[in-house]
Amino acid sequence: MSRGTIKKVAGPLVIAKGMRDANMYDVVRVSSQRLIGEIIEMHEDEASIQVYEETSGLRPGEPVESMEVPLSVELGPGLITSIYDGIQRPLDDIMKVAGSNNLKRGVEVPALKRDKKWNFVPAAKVGEQLEGGDVLGTVQETIVVTQKIMVPPNMKGTLKEIKSGEFTVDETVAVLSTADGDKELTLMQHWPVRRGRPYKKKLPPAKPLVTGQRVIDTMFPIAKGGVAAVPGPFGSGKTVIQHQLAKWAEADIVVYIGCGERGNEMTDVLNEFPELKDPKTGQSLMERTVLIANTSDMPVAAREASIYTGITIAEYFRDMGYSVALMADSTSRWAEALREMSGRLEEMPGEEGYPAYLGSRLAQFYERAGHVICSGKDGREGALTAIGAVSPPGGDISEPVSQATLRIVKVFWGLDANLAYKRHFPAINWLTSYSLYLDSVGGWFDENVANDWMKLRQRMMTLLQEEAELEEIVKMVGMDALSPGDRLKMEAARSIREDFLHQNSFHEIDTYTSLEKQHNMMRLVLAFYDAGLDVLKQGADINDIVKLPVREQIGRYKYTKEDQLAAEYEKVTHQLAAETAELLGKEGL
Repeated sequence: MSRGTIKKVAGPLVIAKGMRDANMYDVVRVSSQRLIGEIIEMHEDEASIQVYEETSGLRPGEPVESMEVPLSVELGPGLITSIYDGIQRPLDDIMKVAGSNNLKRGVEVPALKRDKKWNFVPAAKVGEQLEGGDVLGTVQETIVVTQKIMVPPNMKGTLKEIKSGEFTVDETVAVLSTADGDKELTLMQHWPVRRGRPYKKKLPPAKPLVTGQRVIDTMFPIAKGGVAAVPGPFGSGKTVIQHQLAKWAEADIVVYIGCGERGNEMTDVLNEFPELKDPKTGQSLMERTVLIANTSDMPVAAREASIYTGITIAEYFRDMGYSVALMADSTSRWAEALREMSGRLEEMPGEEGYPAYLGSRLAQFYERAGHVICSGKDGREGALTAIGAVSPPGGDISEPVSQATLRIVKVFWGLDANLAYKRHFPAINWLTSYSLYLDSVGGWFDENVANDWMKLRQRMMTLLQEEAELEEIVKMVGMDALSPGDRLKMEAARSIREDFLHQNSFHEIDTYTSLEKQHNMMRLVLAFYDAGLDVLKQGADINDIVKLPVREQIGRYKYTKEDQLAAEYEKVTHQLAAETAELLGKEGL
């Protein structure tokens, strides 16, 4: 092992000399307290180390030892329901060892419990030719998740021996005969966090990730394996949206990374997630969730590592053929950690002090998402969808982190503080948001839900955009200056905003809307507009059209139970036809 001594300490940055034999990104142990760190820069025999623990009290001359392995995570049974810090240290186990709520320095606790036994059911047979990604067997990790134990990537050979029964994660369950000799395989793998896990092929994004949130599914859908950004100022509802996506999105596994968020917000997440009921299984949402908690008061270097730790765990479950949703909250705090470390390294600053490589680091993170054919002979498909919250200072999305993120992601859900103050949730602004997946997933909606889905969506977006233009006129000269046709447009757009886009996440029915219900709601809102145009042409009064009682029924359709959708839809359409016919009769037209 390469050993050196501390030359200089600058906050989380430690310069060590005598490290000529060490490599970039090696994990090191610093001082006799054995603080964990990672080499991020080399100059001759001097190594710059970012330390993932508090460095107060360190002195020049103390020992530094390279472990000669990159920063890695342990992947195996025991990940689900766990709560880790940014470098995969289990917070509950550390609390038991340390005996307090505060992290103690130098505590070494394995990420996966070494004393817990798991029931391993073999799937492969002795004599089989296996390659990286092939399934050796399964472990029932929770009621909801069955973990596939796979041959590690970059390994292939003949299965010489396989066992069944109860094992700890570090006990041998199989022996693989390879060109380099026999390799003993356990339930656990190690994988470096800064390197993406391999797969056979990346597939184009063609299926939407259905979330049950109308403004997302209908207006700005995200593809399975896609990437999205949720920028918004304080109080605009970023965390609630991420909770809703974690609960309702069509994902088998959720990985939630609290990266540099306030401690009290992270506490809310840690308290709420176990209490959230998974609508698909009736179990706690934690039964298919991994939480990574790295609050803003934890060492800044560990914050930088946290999103890599999270996405490596997500890739591991993707390799099993699961659909994984990863929430990173928030990448702005992660970028601030990059900026701090860059400043301490005395690198040339880029825009607003962020390092010049900010964009490429963000791209490296988001590019690890995707819909892929996994490694292994069975050709299973897995998807990893990444949704990153961005917290621009003062809500100004022209700042570097937001702009660098927008150049990479294909979905932008722009949260608007004004909408939030008006109690319009989700506060996603329909005029500034966009989804570049519309062309690729639009065909799926037309084929699998209704053949007029995209046409209806486009009509609604057009009405909302025309409403925004008419608003300017109304502000200057008042509503009475508008023609009856434009008044009707304004009313139809108001129905879209209040009845369709507004969704109550705390209402037991409205919290989730199926695609069939979303389609019916679009048809009802536009049916009112079309019927209104029709009777307007025949001479009906705009004020009578606006006051039709059926409008309330259209607005209340979102509270209809799933088993009553068709009957209620028929009832409202008949009521609309009857009321417009009565209107024409009353007017004598």
